[in-house]
Amino acid sequence: MRALIQRVRKASVSVKQQTVGNIGPGLCVFVGVTHDDDEVIAEKLASKIWNLRIFEDDQKRMNYSVGEINGEILIVSQFTLYSDTTKGRRPSFVEAASPDVAEPLIEKLCESLKVMGATVATGRFQSHMEVEIYNDGPVTLNLDV
Repeated sequence: MRALIQRVRKASVSVKQQTVGNIGPGLCVFVGVTHDDDEVIAEKLASKIWNLRIFEDDQKRMNYSVGEINGEILIVSQFTLYSDTTKGRRPSFVEAASPDVAEPLIEKLCESLKVMGATVATGRFQSHMEVEIYNDGPVTLNLDV
């Protein structure tokens, strides 16, 4: 699994002009799934997201995790994180898992985060989503598990 994590002041995702998920301060996480991923990897990614220390303390050092600041998490599935742009002008997505593989693993990721104590909002799988993000920083990180 691969994730692009953005520290946000707030974020939301809409489908057909209807908000399907929104959060206050926390993390907006775009998640891609590849063919070899499984539930163990989803749980590892959840732990990494929950415990990653990217929120500032009083001295402006990144010492707090999203859980420690009582932040929220917006999870948005993003198959394009597994794009290959090394050849030609059109990206290839052969490394992205099919929807029937990816969707249960995204759900497992969300459930694992909730078990840890996270407030989780999501987009809608296989939908054209509009994501609105208000960066905090900006702080944007790539995670591979």
